[in-house]
Amino acid sequence: MAISLQKGQKVDLTKGNPGLSKILIGLGWDTNRYDGGFDFDLDAAAFLTDEGGKVASDSDFVFYGNLKHSSGSVEHTGDNLTGEGEGDDEVIKVDLSAVPANVHKIAVTVTIHEAETRKQNFGQVSNAFVRVVNEAGNAELIRYDLGEDFSIETAVVVAELYRNGPEWKFNAVGSGFSGGLKALCLSYGVNV
Repeated sequence: MAISLQKGQKVDLTKGNPGLSKILIGLGWDTNRYDGGFDFDLDAAAFLTDEGGKVASDSDFVFYGNLKHSSGSVEHTGDNLTGEGEGDDEVIKVDLSAVPANVHKIAVTVTIHEAETRKQNFGQVSNAFVRVVNEAGNAELIRYDLGEDFSIETAVVVAELYRNGPEWKFNAVGSGFSGGLKALCLSYGVNV
């Protein structure tokens, strides 16, 4: 049975799941009624950061334009342009055992593509969630439903995986950003 989290809660990921290595981070969402004439294109991404929350290089940003980290430890399975259908809209695979030692945290984010041009924001998104699934056996371990806490934001730090000694933990962040992908990249030290 999956652990259901609220914003700000943290939980052990590997300590209670001995041998856990390969996980899937599934992200999903729906859009509210919207008559702006554009589809919603939400994009998941991962930032592999040091303890200070910054990437060592731009290649530590895994997204639709850089699907796989050079270590092979984090892989984006591809861009879903519409978010149609049930279940996960985008998936990021993580092999915890292969994450480079200099990476302390993996921040999982979602942004709205061309949000400013399309006049879209997360106030128009509903039923957003992130879940962690054990790739071996497909068991859902953690689920965090984001709720309706956003209005003008165009980017959200959904969750973080972070090291705690030899173990990995999960933090349900749910923190909104204005300024979209560019603002998010700048905050993690990616050159844009």
